[in-house]
Amino acid sequence: MSLERLSKLVEDGETRDARALAGELLTGGEDPLAMIERMTQTMARVGDLFAKLEIFLPEIMLAGEALSAVVEELGPYLEEAGGRQIKGKMVIGVVKGDLHEIGKNIVKLILETNGFEVKDLGYNVDSMTFVKEAEAMGADFIGASSLMTTTMPKQKEIIEILNDKGIRDRYKVIIGGAPTSRMWAEQIGADLYCPDAKSTPEMLEALLG
Repeated sequence: MSLERLSKLVEDGETRDARALAGELLTGGEDPLAMIERMTQTMARVGDLFAKLEIFLPEIMLAGEALSAVVEELGPYLEEAGGRQIKGKMVIGVVKGDLHEIGKNIVKLILETNGFEVKDLGYNVDSMTFVKEAEAMGADFIGASSLMTTTMPKQKEIIEILNDKGIRDRYKVIIGGAPTSRMWAEQIGADLYCPDAKSTPEMLEALLG
């Protein structure tokens, strides 16, 4: 089955072939919503393999690149089908002083395949930039990732800036990253701590609902 082949190409990180097959399937009349559903399942499986240490960082990065290419191909078709209702808008990035972004990239892809509009700010992002970009986008969420204990206070700084500007209630602040925890989220006044990428869309929908 063609969707199975596409799923395998994404899982194997075959970006060029995955993009080409996605294009062929779409022009051949394949349902873009069915394709996005399959890609969501594929990324969840890749995440599980990574969690079980059956694949490693290079493989998951290649799978992420392949998935991005497929999502790009799907974009215009989803809009045309009118089936891609935007569930929420988010700016996401890795805080100032931190250069590790693979986890953030996985969260971004999973959110996009689950109907969220995501603006990726990259890594080493200044706290004020998170706030300014959220204002510019009209975001519902600010997602801040920290992968080192030394950069965790930057997550708190984002919330302090929102409070100082009197706009804290406009945004749900989501934190994540290896050294972070639910306790840390409560301590700094974040709205949500996400322990893993796979559960993030569901948790964000619950926050909105």
